[in-house]
Amino acid sequence: MIEILGMKRLHIDRPLTLIGMEDEVDRLVAAWRRERPDLDVEPLEVLSRVSRLARHLDRARRLAFSEHGLEPWEFDVLTSLRRAGAPYQLSPGQLLTQTLVTSGTMTNRIDRLAKKGLVERLPDPSDRRGVLVRLTPEGRDRADQALAGLLAQERAILAQLSQNQRGDLAGLLRQLTAPFDNIPG
Repeated sequence: MIEILGMKRLHIDRPLTLIGMEDEVDRLVAAWRRERPDLDVEPLEVLSRVSRLARHLDRARRLAFSEHGLEPWEFDVLTSLRRAGAPYQLSPGQLLTQTLVTSGTMTNRIDRLAKKGLVERLPDPSDRRGVLVRLTPEGRDRADQALAGLLAQERAILAQLSQNQRGDLAGLLRQLTAPFDNIPG
């Protein structure tokens, strides 16, 4: 037995095929088909698996971030700044857009990250009343290390899929999520 993401798994030396294997969603769907044969429960076969996978991913993310002393929200702010490129700074408004939180929440987050020495506030040269939030060298290092840890966790989750399967799955999920990501407002 090996342990991945806190779950015990059998160690198998050859690739594991899941065709013909039953999972918890199969049991859930079978029970609903038995109890409510009048309903089409087919959406559960996809979306219940997505929901369960999201919970496993959330655990993996928390583990990867905690190993680097970060909370998920801290990672989101730090990596927003990191992705901005040198000099790794954004306005609070730009951070709001990227992290989808309220201005009060963002102010609190910036305060807390500044207190930890992971970001600093600088005057905005293009707006005397404005500020810019810049990643400190320590913040950049922590963001980079946490990202590497997250990618290792995510590779473990996807290890059962071939590169082509991962590409197909990414395309299908993009098709489902794009309408939600492109809603104005």
